Amino acid sequence: MSAHDDILAFAHIGDLHITAADAPNARDFDAIVAQLAEADGVDFVYLPGDNADNGTLEQYALVKAGLERLKQPFHVITGDHDMEGGSLDAFHAGLGVRRMPYAVDVSGIRCLFLDMCGPGTGGPDFRLGAKQLAWLEGEVQVAERDGLDCALFMHSYPADLTGDGEAERVGHLISSSTVRLVEMGHTHYNELSNDGRTIFAATRSTGQIEEGPVGYAVAAIDRGVVSWRFKELNRPWPFVLVTAPADRRLAHDNAHLVGDTVEVRAIVLGAEAVTTCAVSVDGGPWYPMSRAEGDRRFRARIAWPQTARRLVVRARNAGGGQDEDVVEPTRDRSAIPVSKGIGSDADSVGSWPEKGLLGTQLGPNRNGRPW
Repeated sequence: MSAHDDILAFAHIGDLHITAADAPNARDFDAIVAQLAEADGVDFVYLPGDNADNGTLEQYALVKAGLERLKQPFHVITGDHDMEGGSLDAFHAGLGVRRMPYAVDVSGIRCLFLDMCGPGTGGPDFRLGAKQLAWLEGEVQVAERDGLDCALFMHSYPADLTGDGEAERVGHLISSSTVRLVEMGHTHYNELSNDGRTIFAATRSTGQIEEGPVGYAVAAIDRGVVSWRFKELNRPWPFVLVTAPADRRLAHDNAHLVGDTVEVRAIVLGAEAVTTCAVSVDGGPWYPMSRAEGDRRFRARIAWPQTARRLVVRARNAGGGQDEDVVEPTRDRSAIPVSKGIGSDADSVGSWPEKGLLGTQLGPNRNGRPW
């Protein structure tokens, strides 16, 4: 679908930590895969590392079996648990996935997949290494030359890099370029951070959950606007994600500020046909949204009064299912943070229940279980 529109949309299944076929997380992974296999609308499925809890061939066989049931392309990167055996040999032998780093252009976005673990020793020793760091800087520069935004896919926050000067170098690269999104695992909790230049997004672990129910995230970049929402596994279809305008918490460019009118865009995922999709402002009338041939997005252009605060997009499917997503656009330039260039959670947006963000920071590198 990406050849026909200009939006990148993907599903992110959090750290699996697969151990055995009869474990709850293995069953949850199978259920997530089955659910995603029902739905059109995402460009790929992403696994952010810590795929096998002990990095064994037997565990990777379970991960591979699940991935092979997906009908979408998938991208799998490394985490510290994938290095538990002292190398990434089992990771590559067991999954047969592409070696990092590598770049893929999707819907006008250069997606860069990185290995934070292989150059280090595993555990918290996250490194890119000189060769990969130079590759990353070159890819971002070429993307900017070509007029492409970038998305980075890595296991943890750039600030967690321990190589000599790597954290500062990558933080500066991100804050001084058109890297729109850094998509990560590792934290075990859902979190979004906005440093005024880039959105950093982490998705809850699938295998070592310390907050809330199991599920997966759906993220998008729509003409520079980043959107993100967590879908609980037991929540039925459809699933709505407003991809424009930007919510005030995720606005990171002056172009994301709204005026007197606004084009609302949304994707709707599900197993059944969408029968209606509509938008309402502050509880007012519902305005129908329509979808053009070859475009995943439903759209409507609506007035945005000076006093308006939030809009809701609601969709219904042929089976009677219903879902809605909410965003709060902004006109205020002061709402856009100033980048600190450090690539960390210093600019976390905190709790945002409508998106699945509990604001707990309840994980092994914060105040959760030691695992």
